[in-house]
Amino acid sequence: MTAAEWYLQGNDHRRHGDWQKALNCYMEAIALDPESPAVEARQMLIDILDFYNKDAYNP
Repeated sequence: MTAAEWYLQGNDHRRHGDWQKALNCYMEAIALDPESPAVEARQMLIDILDFYNKDAYNP
């Protein structure tokens, strides 16, 4: 598969809520093409997963 195909497959997984598979696809795309839009998509997904709002956990 090409980097573009991995990126599109990652987007499909992300839309269906399977974020781990999306990250794996983005990583494959980045390995094939370091300039792929998967770089930005991966970072966006990591930012979402790393988000922590202390007020939401301490009522």
